[in-house]
Amino acid sequence: MKKKLWVPSTEVIERSNIIGFIKYVNKNENLDLESYEEIYRWSIENIPTFWELLWEYCRIIHSKKYEKIVDDLNKFPGARWFIGARLNFAENLLRYRDSRKALISYSESGKNKEFTYDELYNTVAKLYDSLKEDIKVGDRVAAYMSNIAETVIAMLSSTSLGAIWSSCGTELGYSAVIDRIGQLNPKILFTIDGYYYKGKYIDVLPNVEKIVKAINSIEKVIVFPYIKERPNIGNIPRAILYDELIASSSLKDIKFEQVDSNHPIYIMFSSGTTGKPKCMVQSVAGVLINHLKELILHTDLKREDKITYITSPSWMMWNWLISSLAVGSTVVIYDGNPNYPDWGKMWKIVEEEGITIFGCSASYINSLRSVNAIPKEKYDLSSLREISQTGSPLSAEGFEYVYTHIKSDLHFNSISGGTDINGCFVAGTPIQPVYAGEIQGPALGMKVNAYDENGNPVRDREAELVCEAPSPSMPIYFWNDPDNRKYIEAYFSYYKGIKNVWRHGDLVIFHSDTGGITILGRSDYTLKPSGVRIGPSEIYRIVEKFEEIADSLAVGQKWKGDERIILFVKMKQGYELTEELKERIKKALREEASPRHVPALIFEVPDIPYTYNMKKVESAVYNIINGRPVTNRDALINPESLEYFEKILPLIKE
Repeated sequence: MKKKLWVPSTEVIERSNIIGFIKYVNKNENLDLESYEEIYRWSIENIPTFWELLWEYCRIIHSKKYEKIVDDLNKFPGARWFIGARLNFAENLLRYRDSRKALISYSESGKNKEFTYDELYNTVAKLYDSLKEDIKVGDRVAAYMSNIAETVIAMLSSTSLGAIWSSCGTELGYSAVIDRIGQLNPKILFTIDGYYYKGKYIDVLPNVEKIVKAINSIEKVIVFPYIKERPNIGNIPRAILYDELIASSSLKDIKFEQVDSNHPIYIMFSSGTTGKPKCMVQSVAGVLINHLKELILHTDLKREDKITYITSPSWMMWNWLISSLAVGSTVVIYDGNPNYPDWGKMWKIVEEEGITIFGCSASYINSLRSVNAIPKEKYDLSSLREISQTGSPLSAEGFEYVYTHIKSDLHFNSISGGTDINGCFVAGTPIQPVYAGEIQGPALGMKVNAYDENGNPVRDREAELVCEAPSPSMPIYFWNDPDNRKYIEAYFSYYKGIKNVWRHGDLVIFHSDTGGITILGRSDYTLKPSGVRIGPSEIYRIVEKFEEIADSLAVGQKWKGDERIILFVKMKQGYELTEELKERIKKALREEASPRHVPALIFEVPDIPYTYNMKKVESAVYNIINGRPVTNRDALINPESLEYFEKILPLIKE
């Protein structure tokens, strides 16, 4: 029986942006659409018209209008959007110049800086003026920065000049940064001197020195003094402090460089857990309109909102969050550990700032569950009307935790997509009910489906998430991939004989009764005992209901001509993995799932590996227990966690 957790009120529905958009479509197309299902169906049956009306509804600022919405929907990959349009990304994000708060920056020590929209524009203008002789259209500008206001200022200044932006968070090691931005031959590097994490000072400059010496294309390194007032940058070639760079600038107006709609704006990176990260190039118009679609229609973001997301410049959710400036909302960013000094850190900010939309990962919610946190009992969350969640799949019990322990009356907006599209394939809206464990539906304009192993559309069973039509924010190409070989191999080579279908690599269930979608995890590491496909999240959902268990990870091990399941569990503080608990876990999996779900072995581990965008890394552990090398450990937020898996490998092989 599906558990309905929330039903939007009539007032919420009537005030929602998506109802406004439906009315806009009805007026322009002489239609009578009412429900989300109806507007979604119309959006994928009339793809060019949908994006055209969305462009108008979102008031995209441009100097030249498009001549055609899309050149050819059958070019997949390869479709080009908004042909002939000219615009500037930063101009759209800096469209407001008033006294409303634009950006509030927090760190572990508290509030650092805040800017009104007018102050933000003027600050960007100074850096723009200081860079305009150095940066030309198409130059790559890279950042090795934390989630602070200066990172936003650097991005806006660079893209106002027509540069291509790419960023890595300072949590990445220097070799991981070199693997990423080193492929791009960047001209400028923005960085900081250091940062605090869990109360410990991390000096960034030694890493910066190695990065600059390894990447010969870098002509200038701009260092923001974040921790120290006058950091010593003497060992870093071609480095200058930010304050010195802008000292003589007094510019008040920005001449935004107008570029073609398909000009690159962002170069994003794959996780890099299975090899050198892929560099995915995304266009100005594509990223902008997709972000505005998701923020305005799916997130229901309004000018009066205050929005935050636990993220880092390494993760596409940072890019997504900063696009909220185009809506005129107040963006609150946080640098540091969201659970330091305790789990209440972010909820205190929600209370103090009156946050209305709070974004986080499934792992963050599970971390709250693991310490039995009840935010609603300790903090005033009256301002909060939505929680957005992404990253790894969240179990039905995780959904229920939000409504029982955080707030009973809010929109829990679970979303899922990817860095590759800088957005979502599936998402929520405030006009639909929320069911435990289900994302509310496919995102507008995204012609998604679920295919079985033979390429047949299916419902109500595990299948591959696919997209059957192009959308604007899909990569225009991969960097250094002139024949599109890497691009095609990544998304279009899975189903033999089926063309023009993007296979995303997620295992999903499309539910015919509710219209919702359950994400089961990466299909690349689907468990296959005796040839039966099992999504790891089916196991996590059951295992993580045990009060003793904080987290878990399941992988398949090749064994005697078949595959057996190995389960690893991270225990909550004060608990240990006993033989009795192992038997209870196996019994629950057998009864609630099937005998195929029961692991052959269960081990306790001190930590579970995660990427920087908070996704479990089954691939690294799979490689370890199957005798394969693990590459790019720096792509993990906690690479030291793998040491224990290697240590117990002899026990797994027995």
